[in-house]
Amino acid sequence: MNDVTILDDPVAGVQLAALRDERTTPEHFRHHARRLGSMLALRAVEDLPSEDSTVRTPLGDAPATGPGRTIVAVPVLRAGLGLLGGVHDVLPSALVGMIGLERDAETFQARRYYFKVPPLEGAWVLVLEPMLATGGSASDAVKALDAEGAEQVIVLSVVGTEQGVQRVLNENPGVKVVIGAIDPELDDDRYIVPGLGDFGDRLFGTPH
Repeated sequence: MNDVTILDDPVAGVQLAALRDERTTPEHFRHHARRLGSMLALRAVEDLPSEDSTVRTPLGDAPATGPGRTIVAVPVLRAGLGLLGGVHDVLPSALVGMIGLERDAETFQARRYYFKVPPLEGAWVLVLEPMLATGGSASDAVKALDAEGAEQVIVLSVVGTEQGVQRVLNENPGVKVVIGAIDPELDDDRYIVPGLGDFGDRLFGTPH
């Protein structure tokens, strides 16, 4: 899959291992999610067009380089909020939109209950969806953002399945995925195995 980048470096591996570990407390889970969010974001914008400028130092002018496109981070509520701080750590100028998607426990289909984004015309949009199980929520989010005129949409995820990743790519030509790991399968409740459990519950310390 040419449009998929898997983080395979040992530093990202440390964060992912901590997120998978059932002993990790919500406090530490948030810490590692933020760090992995930074790593995902850095890999996602490797090909971002740049813009040259100049800054004034105490001793004179110096060349500077920054993003050549507006960057918009769009967490899929609520789990995607766990990656947002890390994105801002490395891309502090990124604007923020929000998409609220809720999965029906019986049909496993996502229902959109909230959508608010800044102008996306010509922007690079980072969709923050930590778990790509069936890929339905991420795909729905990408479709909504494409309709708003984004130049490039990249899904940032922690763990997914090949089925989930492929669905996002098949339903949204041109989209890219940057992910921590791709796991073998889903269980009967559509949870990723081995995965890391419910990302949102572990992030916020709410009971499953």
